Amino acid sequence: MGGQQATAVQGRPVSRRLEENRAFIESEMGFGKSFGVVIKDLSLDGKAAFLVAIDGFFQGQILNDVIRYLMGLRREELGPVTAERVLTRRLTYIEAERSQDLDRAVERVLSGFTALFIDGEDEVLLVEIRAYPGRMPEEPSLEKVLRGPRDGFTETLLFNSALIRRRLRDPRLRLEVIPVGRRSRTDVCVAYIEDIASPGLVGDIKRQIKRISVDGLPMAEKSLEEFLTGRVKWWNPFPVVRYTERPDIATVHLLEGHVVVLVDTSPVALILPATFFHHVQHAEEFHQDVTIGIFFRFVRWLALLVAWIGIPVWLALALSHDLLPKGMEFIGPKKPGTVPLFLQFILAELGIEFIRMSLIHTPTGLSTSLGIIGAVLMGQLAIQVGPFSPEAVFYGAVSAVAFFAIPSHELAAAVRLMRLALLVLVGVWKLPGLAVGLVANFLLLLRTRSFGVPYLWPLIPLDVEALVHVLLRQPVPIMQHRLQMRRLKDMTRR
Repeated sequence: MGGQQATAVQGRPVSRRLEENRAFIESEMGFGKSFGVVIKDLSLDGKAAFLVAIDGFFQGQILNDVIRYLMGLRREELGPVTAERVLTRRLTYIEAERSQDLDRAVERVLSGFTALFIDGEDEVLLVEIRAYPGRMPEEPSLEKVLRGPRDGFTETLLFNSALIRRRLRDPRLRLEVIPVGRRSRTDVCVAYIEDIASPGLVGDIKRQIKRISVDGLPMAEKSLEEFLTGRVKWWNPFPVVRYTERPDIATVHLLEGHVVVLVDTSPVALILPATFFHHVQHAEEFHQDVTIGIFFRFVRWLALLVAWIGIPVWLALALSHDLLPKGMEFIGPKKPGTVPLFLQFILAELGIEFIRMSLIHTPTGLSTSLGIIGAVLMGQLAIQVGPFSPEAVFYGAVSAVAFFAIPSHELAAAVRLMRLALLVLVGVWKLPGLAVGLVANFLLLLRTRSFGVPYLWPLIPLDVEALVHVLLRQPVPIMQHRLQMRRLKDMTRR
């Protein structure tokens, strides 16, 4: 970037008088009031200058070397000291740019750049020697695998983009950064492969991000997602974007034609679009043998069905015991509790939620003990005291375990909410209530779209080849990612 032309002025122009620039910087950034604003006066061969940076955002040793080198410049070596000469002849080994916009200079300094102002120059040099505080990449706790990479996204956007580029050295990979937030100016990166992703989809996502008008993105990726989708689906619990903290998963979706959105300060990437079937896939299936991967995927689908409709179906049959055919009389509680059966499951759902939320807020050292108390003692005492039947506790526990087998936490939360709605309908209308609830669930899924793509694709509309791919884990050499995403590309154009 060294030697590039100065950026156009859109805000307050840089003055040739150094004291005016310094007064603006001190006033705008609260120098002397706000902790961490660093201003260093320099003399470049007798010409006054100053550096401004944010403490903690720069690499101290490199900045000291730059200052020492600049202060040692002599006119006979450099010629007249100008911003252009300093940039092109002495600062070419690091990323730097010129700007005539003071507002842009303030924004860049707050994002980690170091600004150099020189007396008599109407340009400011913006030097990137950033060193954001952050942690090293480590395996995400929500997406663990037995075999496979152990790195994961961090809260630093530069690290995250490097993790993707390390896996995808395609010159057509595009990583476009868009600042969002009038006050936060949070960097949002839109990643896609230019000749694979749908141009219409990419353009639409970038336009929506640029139209966001808000002070900041305090919840990072979640705040951004609500701007992209929340206005049209706040009432719909099913997620239309997929979250991931694994760079390998993000890279696979980029190769399939998806768009990946990264937000600075967040270790979570958004994958767009995402259908219902994307949320049921897990990286572990692809790090195992094909046969084992197919078995894992089958078990995962079974767990999804059990977590979603297992208890409502059993409760509907138990409440309609007189309608059961011969051979199914075993369905139903053998020792009914003192609380009505329907209410037992509602209370069990609430109890499981109490335990789950308590574990989130409990220190790690105590979480195991709390889990044992909640899962074992409370369940056992509920049976012994009498309010609950053993069947209600058992099926509630099975449903809770199946819930944690769903890879996507967002889909699992939606399933839990839909299951609770089904229980209410079954408690009111029994078997007819179950039928009404299942039809309502299906219609909601049918009407949901993720950035123009039908949520139930490739089941509806039916695409047999793609459906086989999402239902059965196939060997990598015969997977038709790009063929499938070409079909998705056509859908996003409609």
